[in-house]
Amino acid sequence: MLPVRDDNPTRHKPVVTVVVMVLCAVAYLLWQPSPFGRTNADVTFNLRHAAIPLEIRQGDPLTNCQVFTAYSSRVQAAQVCSSTDRDASFASGKQPYLAVLTSLFLHGSLVHLGGNLLFLWIFGNNVEDRLGRVRYIVFYLMAGVVATIAHVMVNASSAETLVGASGAIAGVMGAYLVWFPRVKITTAIFFVIFVRLRAWVLLAVWFVLQFFTNASSNVAWVAHVAGFVFGALVGLLFRGDVHGPQPVLEPVSWPPPPSSTGP
Repeated sequence: MLPVRDDNPTRHKPVVTVVVMVLCAVAYLLWQPSPFGRTNADVTFNLRHAAIPLEIRQGDPLTNCQVFTAYSSRVQAAQVCSSTDRDASFASGKQPYLAVLTSLFLHGSLVHLGGNLLFLWIFGNNVEDRLGRVRYIVFYLMAGVVATIAHVMVNASSAETLVGASGAIAGVMGAYLVWFPRVKITTAIFFVIFVRLRAWVLLAVWFVLQFFTNASSNVAWVAHVAGFVFGALVGLLFRGDVHGPQPVLEPVSWPPPPSSTGP
């Protein structure tokens, strides 16, 4: 199920949402090594810039021994782990905690990037409109951090890199669910069938699917779930916020017309 558009106009231009989308696209196309294929250069790049649960847990970059144990053959790992520089940092100077934010702008493939940007555009503009630009960027980054922390808690010993804006965007989707549950969203099913669903239906299905379609894959589904729950809680906290769209009221005439009376 892929959202195509929503019937939910905004009052202000989604400047922050557009900037985040541009930064993600620029990072993938101009900064990351190979936008059209996963190579050894991509793996090395991610090890140097992406969030890694084991690094976050220990507070220091992975050592050469840890990297080769996770990514190389047993023979290579044994050679490196028995060398004199086994405990030297693979990515010297890397700040593991700063990498949590950097990871929010990195992606693993064009499909990964395109899907995330589509979801961010559909749901992000209205959440930004509701929160205001400053609070929206704080909320977006916090959702990403919360999602990453949840992933780290479940995979504390993992040396696998974590990239993508999915956790932060899941937070946006959680807030959207609380604030705009009845908005109709044009949705593509299997890319060929288009239906109009209420936002709560689409987002509820998306949330439930995280436990079934991603639990057995390499997708950081725990980050998605945590980001979504965080966004929904923030949505409940700011449910009556004055920045939100106000109901349209019918104009009141005065004096009121005389009321009709029965026979």
